[in-house]
Amino acid sequence: MTRQTPPPPRPPRRLVLGLLLLLASLVLPGTTALAQGDPSFTLVNRSGQPIREVYVSASQDQYWGHDLLQTSVLANGAAMPIRIAPGAGCLQDVRVVYADGRPEERRRQDTCRITQMVFGSAAAVQSGRQANPSFNLVNHGGQPVREVYVSSVRDNAWGEDRLGTEVLPPGRHLAVRLPAGDCVNDVRIVWMDGRSEERRRLDTCRLINLVFR
Repeated sequence: MTRQTPPPPRPPRRLVLGLLLLLASLVLPGTTALAQGDPSFTLVNRSGQPIREVYVSASQDQYWGHDLLQTSVLANGAAMPIRIAPGAGCLQDVRVVYADGRPEERRRQDTCRITQMVFGSAAAVQSGRQANPSFNLVNHGGQPVREVYVSSVRDNAWGEDRLGTEVLPPGRHLAVRLPAGDCVNDVRIVWMDGRSEERRRLDTCRLINLVFR
């Protein structure tokens, strides 16, 4: 009579549960990162001319930060990778300045859902032709700016201080974001020593940087 080989003993239940927990601890971190998404993307220039400045910042930030191109330019037809830390979140604002000085912006872009952002496509060119009154207010003075006001010439009041509880240190700039189409605006700043300075009836649609010294 042939003897049958007995089946191998089953591992203890506690050992099985321990292995399952170990696998979960190895898999879950990657799964969480995937769920959060990667906000990095590739910026593509199809505008027909070079791009000379590129700024990318989280939508909740009031500063554009540094020009990512620095002393370089992004030639027509070229692309550049935009590396963004996952902790910066998915909603990003992007601003480019073309060689002819015309700026173009994309606001509140969910860059976790895209791999490329193209500037200069048919839709982008049409959008770029719309009047864009937003600009950068640059402090090239020797002291901080403590208050910034910008209002349409049609308004009777200056409105709220755009710096709030912050100040604008020397060498920094503030991204002043205005609704499209309202180009003629008044600007007022107050320096840290209390001295005020105003610029009246500015066509901010033709501005990239407004410098105070």
